[in-house]
Amino acid sequence: MSWELLSIIGTIAFAISGALVAMEEEYDLFGIYLLGFVTAFGGGAVRNILLGIPLSQLWHQDRLFLIAFISISLTCVFHQSLMPHWNKWGNIFDAIGLSAFAVQGALKAVDMDAPLLAVIFAAILTGSGGGIVRDVLAGRKPILLQSEIYAIWAGIAGLLIGTGLLTTNVQLWILFIAVTGLRMLSYLNNWHLPVIRMQKSSE
Repeated sequence: MSWELLSIIGTIAFAISGALVAMEEEYDLFGIYLLGFVTAFGGGAVRNILLGIPLSQLWHQDRLFLIAFISISLTCVFHQSLMPHWNKWGNIFDAIGLSAFAVQGALKAVDMDAPLLAVIFAAILTGSGGGIVRDVLAGRKPILLQSEIYAIWAGIAGLLIGTGLLTTNVQLWILFIAVTGLRMLSYLNNWHLPVIRMQKSSE
């Protein structure tokens, strides 16, 4: 499985996701494109910092920037048909982006001979980094920091790739589909991790 192909899939999915969030928040056209680009490339930037890759490499991705621009532009054109179904389409695109970038980030870390822990964190941060930046800029609570199961699926993908359990193209594609499906099941069935709440003292 080529990690470049996963970069394209993740870029399209997160560019659309960022654009839809910007429209929901009633951003202007510049804000829509800005949030779309930041969402599409934020995870890669976080991954590069983690793995010690120069951030300047992000600017040598002309094809991906063009793909993100086209994806955001098409979202602007067809927003009237997409926005009424935001809860469904937004989460689908987010799940696809999470899965694609998680697998891509793990493969990139393995390619650099990074230790297992770094592979797992590369999967988590590449998969969820763009969404975190998107939510922060949109004034929302990042999904990663909520109890809803989200980044755990990316971490599991990193673990399976980092330990060498999944290596063939078929296995990696199955993993990509599985992580996407599990993320959607988490959302649809409202799966949550335990929450520890601080008891407020009454004085």
